[in-house]
Amino acid sequence: MEISWKEQNRFLLVNITGEIDHHTAEEIRTKVDKAFARAGAKHIVFDMSRVGFMDSSGIGVLIGRYRAIEALGGKVFAVGIGDDLRRIFDISGLPKIIGCYADAEAAIKSVEGNKGGSENHA
Repeated sequence: MEISWKEQNRFLLVNITGEIDHHTAEEIRTKVDKAFARAGAKHIVFDMSRVGFMDSSGIGVLIGRYRAIEALGGKVFAVGIGDDLRRIFDISGLPKIIGCYADAEAAIKSVEGNKGGSENHA
């Protein structure tokens, strides 16, 4: 599992490569939380395009970030969700609380008011 991020305006763009499971969830959680605090960001965009597998621990990572960011008035997004992950997202109900878009640009535009993509239609 590899994780990287960059800051863009008030967004923390997080790229994850590999699996999000009980072996990697705590590391992802810790790194994302630290990066978010340092960045002074308001929103998080998780790029899921290189995630091959996600279990309930991964769902917990996303829901935990959603709860923390929402309490601060921010939003959490997931982009690049492939067919394998789409089923996990849909079964867990994640699209009901996390904006799902084709790419980061569309997620960012949804917050900025320039609707470039439809929420929850990645």
